[in-house]
Amino acid sequence: MPELVLWDIDHTLMATGGLGRELWADAFEKVTGFAMREQASVTGSTERVILRKTARLHGLDFDEELFTRFVDALGTVHVRRAAELRERGHALPGAAAVLAALDERGVRQSVVTGNVRLAAEVKLATFGLDSYLRLEEGAYGEDGEERPELLRLALERANVTGLKAVFLGDTPADVAGGRAAGVRTIAVATGKTSTDELKDAGAESVLDGLADTAQVLAALRA
Repeated sequence: MPELVLWDIDHTLMATGGLGRELWADAFEKVTGFAMREQASVTGSTERVILRKTARLHGLDFDEELFTRFVDALGTVHVRRAAELRERGHALPGAAAVLAALDERGVRQSVVTGNVRLAAEVKLATFGLDSYLRLEEGAYGEDGEERPELLRLALERANVTGLKAVFLGDTPADVAGGRAAGVRTIAVATGKTSTDELKDAGAESVLDGLADTAQVLAALRA
């Protein structure tokens, strides 16, 4: 088993049932004063990049002060609407079982996500996944722009080399980030990207999902 397993969150461990875009739009309007007409692509991206591109779509300037206020607003709206998230979203089949199985085997686990930290914490707690994860060793949307940068930071925080870690995600950006950071990457075809596309992106292996705990553990041991 690897010493450290790093997880993407959205569409890898859970789905928000469409609420994620609503929460994002809520925070965007709060900090800019403009209703969100359209949103930049969120797949495999980080909140900093998404905000910069979405601001540009609305003719707005982006700076660090705007991002800082947005981080606060997005975290706050996740806290405020956590009950709604529980009703509309769900942990993906098998996610809790896999996390528990790794925890039982003494494998350290954390997250590498484009979500800001408070939003990530709310999502994970809402679906009962947070107790298996060392969130202080993860990397979040406040920490950088691209997956390789976030992965390297998580490895540094966990004091683990890339050779002793595995990253699981659902997008080609996750796969590319893992490869660039020197981390073995397993893709999970539970998002918008097909199995073939994830294989073509260079994933070491691709799983249809997390429902088969034994299959996931076998892939991690490979």
